[in-house]
Amino acid sequence: MHRITKKSRVLIAIVVSLAVAGGAYAYWTGGGSGSGEAVVGTSGAVTLTATVPDGIQPGTNEAVSFTAANATDSPIFVTTVHLVSVAPDGGHAACETDDFTMADVTESHQVPAGATAEALPVDGSLVYANTAVNQDACKGATLTLTLTSN
Repeated sequence: MHRITKKSRVLIAIVVSLAVAGGAYAYWTGGGSGSGEAVVGTSGAVTLTATVPDGIQPGTNEAVSFTAANATDSPIFVTTVHLVSVAPDGGHAACETDDFTMADVTESHQVPAGATAEALPVDGSLVYANTAVNQDACKGATLTLTLTSN
């Protein structure tokens, strides 16, 4: 039987170590190529809701609070809320809605994806001008505020 000398064992260990290192080196320096694709999300829009306390009268103003719903899968940033128009209910068609105004409201708020009623942080102020004409046509009217945001 052959005896393996200490010198042979060291030589075998060196050869095995070099073989393992060579295999690892070949693995890490391998090349390749490929491709992938992704679809970029599209922009969405929030749905705004305004709440105004009952009882606004000529010459007064009322705070307007806002909530936003976001049905998309991405957050949407609301910079400002803008009053587009005011419309009275059908029973108050003679109500002069030009007497109602609201300055743009700076929100600078991110509405999370999937939000159903995210409160916006800044309230607006609906102003009912006191004009020199009879404004009785608006008494008891339910007003619908149309809003936009950007």
